[in-house]
Amino acid sequence: MAEARSGGSERRPRLDTPREVRRSLVRRPRFDTDSFGVFAEDFARFMGTATFLLYMTLFVAAWVVWNSVVPGESSFDDYPFIFLTLMLSLQASYAAPLILLAQNRQEVRDKVVAEQDRQANARAHADMEFLAREVASLRMAVGEVATRDFVRSELRALLADMDEREAERREREADRGSDETSATSPEGGEQPGSA
Repeated sequence: MAEARSGGSERRPRLDTPREVRRSLVRRPRFDTDSFGVFAEDFARFMGTATFLLYMTLFVAAWVVWNSVVPGESSFDDYPFIFLTLMLSLQASYAAPLILLAQNRQEVRDKVVAEQDRQANARAHADMEFLAREVASLRMAVGEVATRDFVRSELRALLADMDEREAERREREADRGSDETSATSPEGGEQPGSA
């Protein structure tokens, strides 16, 4: 069944067995792709400067002047400047892939930076959501906590209650005192204040 899925006789190499080392007659050159990429970026960066344009302009002008002004055998590229065109085409044919390689490396770096930015944004978003939940829970907790104005109003109400009770107590004492004095005055003939 596994052979039917993989297409019959083709077998994938297993990871637990070493690969066969194929030795070719001519060894392929090996180079560090990273250092070559750095070279390509430096080259592309240099080609985008005014210095490169100035050097290229001076080179082409010197070429044209030399081959136009110098007579005879010293001139190596006559008027249509075919050899100059060939040199510039050769330079362009090498510059284009190097520039593309530099752009590809920059694209990879941009992807990495974009992924890091996305992860940072996701962490910041999660932190903001957490803080929003915390603020909401604090608001709910503060809603249950007595505020300064609430405590003041409760104390005022309690003070008013105590004042009322004190007034009622004084009235009762005054009523008791007047009841006692009225009760003692008619029967005993004692008058208040004569003792």
